[in-house]
Amino acid sequence: MGIKNQAKKTKLAKQARRTKWAPVWVVLKKFGIGKRVHPSTITRHRRSWRRTKLHIKPRKQRKSHFG
Repeated sequence: MGIKNQAKKTKLAKQARRTKWAPVWVVLKKFGIGKRVHPSTITRHRRSWRRTKLHIKPRKQRKSHFG
């Protein structure tokens, strides 16, 4: 038996990657060595599956009474 819902799992994985902070070398490249800035200032999206919903729609299923 395979994975139950592969499409939903890949979408959640992609959104999880988008929530990570920027790496340290990006902060150094953008602001310089002497600047102490948190990596979250560069990151555009910061989401949590607890606080805000991702609005991933369920896949369309065939109606059972159509045969």
